[in-house]
Amino acid sequence: QLQLVESGGGLVQPGGSLRLSCAAPGFNNWAIGWFRQAPGKEPEGVSCADSTGGSKNYIDSTKGRFTISRDNGKESIYLQINSLKPEDTAVYHCAATWTCGDRGIPDEYDIWGQGAQVTVSS
Repeated sequence: QLQLVESGGGLVQPGGSLRLSCAAPGFNNWAIGWFRQAPGKEPEGVSCADSTGGSKNYIDSTKGRFTISRDNGKESIYLQINSLKPEDTAVYHCAATWTCGDRGIPDEYDIWGQGAQVTVSS
């Protein structure tokens, strides 16, 4: 059974950094996206990496701070987050789809991980 598992979340001070990992065995031919869901809000697409290394970013406030990458040899996808802000606090999920869309719409993704909590607070 194909499964995605996130790791690397935690409590970080504003301005700090962390790297989220998504273990994705069997997903090398899939596009993998990162979503985040803040309390009381709908999930929003953050970024997506296709199977050949191309990527898309969906949130203007994260451009230049969030970087998606993937290592097919390790069957993993990463989200490097720098200069964290309190408004980045959310549960971050990775999810699989056939190809990265232009808008990061959750309904376009077929398989989801359980999520990793990221809390940005002093």
